[in-house]
Amino acid sequence: MNSFTIAARELRSLFLSPLAWTLLGVTQLLFAYLFLSQVDYYLTIQAKLAGITAAPGITDLIVAPILGNAATILLLITPLLTMRLISDERRNKTISLLFSAPISMTEIILGKFLATFAFLMVVLLLVSLMPLSLLSIGSLDSGKFLAGLLGMVLLLASFSALGVYMSAIAPQPTIAAVGSFGVLLLLWIIDWSSNVSDSASDVLSYLSILHHFENLLQGLVNSTDVIYFILFIGSFLILSIKRLDNDRLQK
Repeated sequence: MNSFTIAARELRSLFLSPLAWTLLGVTQLLFAYLFLSQVDYYLTIQAKLAGITAAPGITDLIVAPILGNAATILLLITPLLTMRLISDERRNKTISLLFSAPISMTEIILGKFLATFAFLMVVLLLVSLMPLSLLSIGSLDSGKFLAGLLGMVLLLASFSALGVYMSAIAPQPTIAAVGSFGVLLLLWIIDWSSNVSDSASDVLSYLSILHHFENLLQGLVNSTDVIYFILFIGSFLILSIKRLDNDRLQK
């Protein structure tokens, strides 16, 4: 229960700051522009699609691209949300007060993780309303749409977990933000290299967070991809807890 209390406090503090509202406003403008661009593109080629057997539909040409674009934009934004979670406490010399509170390090980490994840879920909810608005003019492939949403949920949880860890090890929020962005970008493009052996390529593909997300975005719900995200989230949360435990013992 302490984790939810911490999460509620962090989320309330976030929404009381201009950062949250600025990010919501900017992201929704970007998503709306990208969404309308995809709709315009679909309407342009709709006549050609009519003569193609098993042609891609609204889900493939509008929904999947908007979710893919949303994932890229949120990769840039999440470090801004997570950078102050713990490193700000260290910079302001208030981390000792956090350690002396009658709560465990696990509750602290989970609370801060849940706060960031909840904010990103608000963003995802607003994004998902755009494809749903298309139901008035057509139909969606519900399986692909739900698989894409599952991919987004797991991806954003992964972003949040890594961001919390970087904030836990960084002495300054700026360093945490740059570190989070650097690691996420590396995991995003790690399998782009073509000058590697087949065995190395398989390893890089498994490490690539984009590779697993794209499978879900295409409607392919595979246990390998889901397990990858679960391990990713759990690993960084455990590392964050261990780091805070070590810091507390040194105080």
